[in-house]
Order: sequence, then C-alpha cells, then structure tokens
Amino acid sequence: MPLAEQFEPQVNLSADSPSWEIKLLYDGQCPLCVREVNFLQKHDAGRGRVAFVDIADDAYRPEDHGGVDFETAMGRIHAVRADGTVVKNVEVFRQVYTVLGMGWVYAATGWPLIGPLVDRLYELWADWRLALTGRPNLKTLVAERERRLVKNSKGRCRLDQPS
Repeated sequence: MPLAEQFEPQVNLSADSPSWEIKLLYDGQCPLCVREVNFLQKHDAGRGRVAFVDIADDAYRPEDHGGVDFETAMGRIHAVRADGTVVKNVEVFRQVYTVLGMGWVYAATGWPLIGPLVDRLYELWADWRLALTGRPNLKTLVAERERRLVKNSKGRCRLDQPS
C-alpha cells in the first residue's frame, strides 16, 4: 500500500451508519438538563460521539429518534444507540458517559446493590423533575405542545391529504 494511502482518513459516507454512537434526547427547557448537556458537550469536545437532541423543540419528530414520542421522552430520559436500540433511565447516563470515556463516573450504578437504589432514586427524580424546576406538569406540557403544533401547522399544505 502506498504511504499516502496509509495515512488517508477512513471516512464512512454511508447514510445507513450515523457518525454518532449515541443520541441523547434531553429537555432543553430544563435548566438542570441543559447544564448536564453543556457538561457532556464539553467532554465530547467536538468529536460528535454523542448527538444531542432537544425534545422541547417543536421540530422534534419521534420517527427521527427511535420512535420515542414527546410525552415519553419528557417523562424519562432516553437515548438511541447508532444501531437503533432505545435506552432509558440511568442506563442512558451509563452509556453516554462510557461513549465519552468517562464510564467510571456511573460504573457503580451497574452493581447489584447500588444499581437498584440509583434506579429508584432516578425514578423519584423523574417523577418530580418538572415541579422541582418550576415547570408545569407533564400533561400540561403535552397539551401546550399540541396546541402550538396545531397553531403552527394551520395554513400549511399537508401532503397526506387530497387537495
């Protein structure tokens, strides 16, 4: 092999394989979530190993993100692996931190005695997250989003309806 080819970067241009390893679905309206995402983005350091997707953005489409709908994503943290596998709860943190080379931070959460305790604490946090951050409840957020989406779609042509 010629020397020049040995140092040529290997680029996968296949549309079937994303450049990211895991896609983190986060609530961009949650100040604590945004703080965590900023921390993770800093540690990703532009490598693109983690794709960050704001589920609070009205452009969020479940079909582009493992089929995880807005309500489900708002209720519990989710991520989508490059192979399409959807993960949720503390497992998201374990996998994202591992992808970023910091798996040791969450390693203990996979241990038999600590894991179930951490999982339960996360469930409690997820149940109270909106109230603790001064946000409306999940039902209200879903209804507000639906109203915005309907309002924003009025007057637009829909391809799935005959004219």
